[in-house]
Amino acid sequence: MFSLSVQANNLRTAEPDNLKVYLEQIIGSESEYRNYKNIQELNRVSSWIREQMRLFGVSCSFQTYTVNSQPYRNVVCPLNTGHSDKVIIGAHYDVFEEQQGADDNASGVAGVLETARILAAEKSRLKQNVEFVFYTLEEPPYFRTEHMGSYVHAKSVAKNKDKISGVYILEMIGYFDPRVTQEYPIGLKWIYPSHSNFIAAVGNIQSRELTSSYCNAMGELDQLQCERLISPSFIQGVDFSDHMNYWQFGMPAMMITDTAFYRNKHYHTEQDTLSKLNLDKMAQVIDGVVKMVLSLK
Repeated sequence: MFSLSVQANNLRTAEPDNLKVYLEQIIGSESEYRNYKNIQELNRVSSWIREQMRLFGVSCSFQTYTVNSQPYRNVVCPLNTGHSDKVIIGAHYDVFEEQQGADDNASGVAGVLETARILAAEKSRLKQNVEFVFYTLEEPPYFRTEHMGSYVHAKSVAKNKDKISGVYILEMIGYFDPRVTQEYPIGLKWIYPSHSNFIAAVGNIQSRELTSSYCNAMGELDQLQCERLISPSFIQGVDFSDHMNYWQFGMPAMMITDTAFYRNKHYHTEQDTLSKLNLDKMAQVIDGVVKMVLSLK
């Protein structure tokens, strides 16, 4: 099930078949939804993530916290390489209301898992520690509150004074439809492509080097086009994910995304299903993450 594809440079690459398995497990049954009301389903998914990471040789712990007398938990999975600097690669596993949330954000979780599988096997090449984090409570009604799992994690990282060189959030990385015309916030459509066959690297001024590194990695792979957006947070959509909480604590952070509702009109609907994802292009997105992380000094 978890085969290792190898490029000419002996670097393992992401496998679409693996992504499909992850996505099916994250999505689960059609009658149970991993939203904030369904703690049992959230716990099922977080437990499965921890076990899957264990199979990759990465031990995880639950970062548990309480909201309205209910327990919620992030899954925190350090890959320690003996270096002082650390990068964080994360994605949220909860969904909005009653939907499968295949793109939003099972795709991001699957991407972090496959990244972890490859980097764990390439551990000797890493020049920084890597922490893989799977967040809860990114979606409304807790979005933009201190109850977001990423806020809880970012606060703990800041408190520990960890030396973070970059935070990479995977937020919706699976939707590429040639029939769809790409949309943008006001003023940007004249700058960026009208097609939807690209992945976006979104950041603020502090994280501009992160976005550049990712798009450079994608360019070297020469598969899927990468577009950078460096913008202040008042541009709608640029802080619509977990990276914004690391910005609050002064850490460089970026979002890797298919641009969410600017492209995927199934966003936050029951039509956000696995059948609509392009697993081959998802794999290319992940290969870019792996190449970027392995290039860090």
